[in-house]
Amino acid sequence: MPKKLSLAILILLLSASGVLHAQTLQTLVHQPPDGIGISFLLTDGTVITQGNGESDWAMLTPDNKGSYLNGTWKSIASLPSGYVPDAFASAVLADGRVIIEGGEYNNNQFAFTNLGAVYDPVKNTWTAQKPPAGWGFIGDSPSAVLPNGKFLLGSKFDKRDAELDPTTLTWTSVSSAGKFDRNAEEGWTLMPDGTVLTYDVTKAPHAEKYDSTQQKWISLGSTIVDLHSPTTVQGCIPYGKTGCYYPPGEVGPGILRPDGTVLATGSGSNGGNGPGHTSVYNPATGKWTPGPDFPNDDNAGDSFAVLLPNGNVLVLGVSGALYEYDGTKLSIDPVGGVSPILVLPTGQVLAAGFSAEVYNPKGTYQQAWAPVITASPKSVTRGSTYKISGQQFNGLSQAAAFGDEYQTATNYPLVRITNKASHHVFYAKTHDHSTMGVATGKAIVSTNFDVPAGAETGASTLVVVANGIPSKAVNVTVN
Repeated sequence: MPKKLSLAILILLLSASGVLHAQTLQTLVHQPPDGIGISFLLTDGTVITQGNGESDWAMLTPDNKGSYLNGTWKSIASLPSGYVPDAFASAVLADGRVIIEGGEYNNNQFAFTNLGAVYDPVKNTWTAQKPPAGWGFIGDSPSAVLPNGKFLLGSKFDKRDAELDPTTLTWTSVSSAGKFDRNAEEGWTLMPDGTVLTYDVTKAPHAEKYDSTQQKWISLGSTIVDLHSPTTVQGCIPYGKTGCYYPPGEVGPGILRPDGTVLATGSGSNGGNGPGHTSVYNPATGKWTPGPDFPNDDNAGDSFAVLLPNGNVLVLGVSGALYEYDGTKLSIDPVGGVSPILVLPTGQVLAAGFSAEVYNPKGTYQQAWAPVITASPKSVTRGSTYKISGQQFNGLSQAAAFGDEYQTATNYPLVRITNKASHHVFYAKTHDHSTMGVATGKAIVSTNFDVPAGAETGASTLVVVANGIPSKAVNVTVN
């Protein structure tokens, strides 16, 4: 298999695609120290991003008005020695730490490495993470955080699955009974019922879902249109001492929308070239319906997609063009040449082009999609921890997807406190959420938040934010 372009190189090529930037794109006032790559929204409102060197990372902190456009960067701890991954499995855990596992490349070498690491933002440390027992290779594997907070990882080379307990950081092998094919190149989408949906690559156009309570895979029938691109690589790709990988092709990202349907996007139908197909899964009916093809023979193979606060899906085509899906149409967005990485708490999208930028989407959310606070403290003290309860704290979707690796889901609550007198904004680190499920409806859920020691005292407002959508504000006094 030819080496995948690193994210940094891909971004440069996309930015040179000739698509003009519209007014909905703004360049960050301050830029990261070593470029912007795959990024994660932490539960204290900061963002960490992998630099071009791939072992180095930096943190973006919004300014005191809550602006990421005017935010500042600082370098943070580097990865453990020898671990310089590209194209890995990843997640933000319910306690606020970040895990990355494997990598198709390590030190710019095709490796399918089984190394991993966990970042603790409180200690500013990366700690090496052991792989599941017997997993000599991981590479660019699918993953998802389950509603119970456990990190589910799929073996790229076969049907094996394993769960990581975030408390003990120990792995448990789980049954993958019923899996139709190996996990290679699949993307996983967390559903409201707690299952994990995928559309197969090796056995396309078949789709299935994983039920962690039963520890088995269940068929979801055919996506009808073929979402995978037949590989142009013939024969065996050797890895390790005796490994032999036969690549099955690629697919595009899958995003759960507020109406409960999943937009599944396709890679090129002709060896990675266009046109890429789409298909829409409706869990209420259990049926797939072919969606619109990408315009201009474009496709979304191994590319980014995010759920915008307005309910539309923003997808990056391999041409560098952006497309917006509104539930019916797949339209070219006036902004192009940037990779939409993740949705920020402001409702903007952090994007990567020649520089770090923010994409400002049009429209807004429906109030029914917003978190609802049902119980919260009336006064809080700086440096202390409190519990807050309500509905839909995790949003209606993971809100981010790639073709397979680079999972950057943001389905967890953030707490934002705004001082009434100064209008200064402070994010309180959230942790130990009662669930990591999506679209939890009327169920009462909760999280804990730590009031920053530097928060301004006095009358303030507090909101819970999920996937860029805030709750209605409640009053709180900071002591």
